[in-house]
Amino acid sequence: MAHKLQPLHDRVVIRRIEDQETVRGGIIIPDSAKEKPQEGEVIAVGKGKSNEEGRVFPLDVKEGDRVLFGKYSGTEIKIDGEEYIIMREEEVLGILQGAHSGKAHKEKETAGSRR
Repeated sequence: MAHKLQPLHDRVVIRRIEDQETVRGGIIIPDSAKEKPQEGEVIAVGKGKSNEEGRVFPLDVKEGDRVLFGKYSGTEIKIDGEEYIIMREEEVLGILQGAHSGKAHKEKETAGSRR
């Protein structure tokens, strides 16, 4: 991100993580027909949520976390040709523990296989 975007209060900036597409049977699905992923990497976080007395509570998510969010969560923004989502921390459904940011290595296990 060329411009440094600092979200306010309890908002976070997230970049969607695209899934690796494997095509079976030669059928190619156009980008317009694909669902957008509901997983992303936190790029920037705000200072935290404040209460009526002015006390600031820091956010649970931090930069670099991989998170899950709802299909219609947040507001999509575009900065320098790259798409991001800005949303409140309460719209984040969960943090993926042990997930590698960037390119994740996924192992697929077949049903009934033994190790």
